[in-house]
Amino acid sequence: MGKAGKALKRVLEIYSISQNHLAVTMGTGRPNVHRWVNEIRDPVAETLLEIRDALKKINPSAAEDFIRLYLGDTSEDDENQP
Repeated sequence: MGKAGKALKRVLEIYSISQNHLAVTMGTGRPNVHRWVNEIRDPVAETLLEIRDALKKINPSAAEDFIRLYLGDTSEDDENQP
């Protein structure tokens, strides 16, 4: 578990977005966001898109960073391969 949660936690911290603000923007409960951020539960694929869309409304850069962190930077991965 956790890649989405780690990416989300980092983005919320970097952009000073509260879990509550994201939850309200998404139309979900804050406990759901808490579970994702603390890696208790992974969001399903459809929810990842909802997170991205909500972050776009709050701060488009946060949405871009969330997707980048979630998918990983393939150029960095390629450099670390033997």
